[in-house]
Amino acid sequence: MTAPIRPQPGILDIALYQGGASKIAGHAAPLKLSSNENPFGPSPAAIEAMAEAVAEAHRYPSTDHADLRAAIAEVHGLRADTIICGVGSDEILHFLCQAYAGPGDAVLHTEHGFGMYRISALACGATPVQVPERDRRVDIDALIAAITPATRLIFIANPANPTATLLAEDAVERLADALPDQCLLVLDGAYVEFAEGCDAGRALVEARDNVVMTRTFSKAYGLGGLRVGYGYGPRHVIDTLNRIRGPFNLSGIALAGATAAVRDVDWVADCIRVNAAERARLAGGLRQLGIACDDSKTNFVLARFADEAAADAADAYLQAQGIIVRAPKSYGLPHCLRISVGRPEDNTRVLAALTDLKATA
Repeated sequence: MTAPIRPQPGILDIALYQGGASKIAGHAAPLKLSSNENPFGPSPAAIEAMAEAVAEAHRYPSTDHADLRAAIAEVHGLRADTIICGVGSDEILHFLCQAYAGPGDAVLHTEHGFGMYRISALACGATPVQVPERDRRVDIDALIAAITPATRLIFIANPANPTATLLAEDAVERLADALPDQCLLVLDGAYVEFAEGCDAGRALVEARDNVVMTRTFSKAYGLGGLRVGYGYGPRHVIDTLNRIRGPFNLSGIALAGATAAVRDVDWVADCIRVNAAERARLAGGLRQLGIACDDSKTNFVLARFADEAAADAADAYLQAQGIIVRAPKSYGLPHCLRISVGRPEDNTRVLAALTDLKATA
């Protein structure tokens, strides 16, 4: 009898990615603050564009995403010919591993880094290497020390998820300076819209041939359900990734919605402005309750409790009040809760619930 067919090495080592919960038993319409979504949803312009695109759903979408790439380039001052669009920025991360890493190669990511870095590395047979952080911040010295001749990719999120912290540009540049010839630095900028003054690595990408930047429409643009993201990098990298990208990886509806969303700069600016004010109020309210949190440069706050038991108790109490947040235990932060910044009334509700919990303790 022949042996059963087996997947490629590394694939069975992947733990299934767990997204933020969206349901609570006994609550018909819970307040979801677990996935860092824009609480105001897509812009009206994006909604209109998607509705119009539905009538053309029988047509195949663009294979080159030219209109979306042109809109991204125009709004952000990038070069359209070095942009690649994907099914969320996750797909771009996967392309990078597929194209540049394999068995015997190492992919570096940080201690509390986004879970897809490890998953994408394992999926292509490479070895993910976790590098310690320092006080919930990427440790550039530790990353540089971890580079070996086998290192092919280094993934860092800036601002980071789930810690919400931001690296200074000179620190990122120091890491780029230390890259060996065979290695790419990938700067995941999923939350960069919320970090005033941060360019997500654009200057490094344009000055070097071994740095790639990724962005997403799932956060600030409120299009998580469409799954659209993009990468910006040297021409030789983008040309390589396009060779493995499926010709119709984005639907016509997704392309229409994202193109309209990126051009609706006023909507995005308003959402970012409200987020900044509410983020400060949420963080300040947590600190007044004795709950620590770092200054956030994202659309969420990482609340730190005395220990895992205290975090679990707070999570359970919030759920009892119909509020869903994220317990980032899989990210090595069992004593924390990640709380997305919601609408003003949502954040008031969270703070009121935690105030009540403290009063009953």
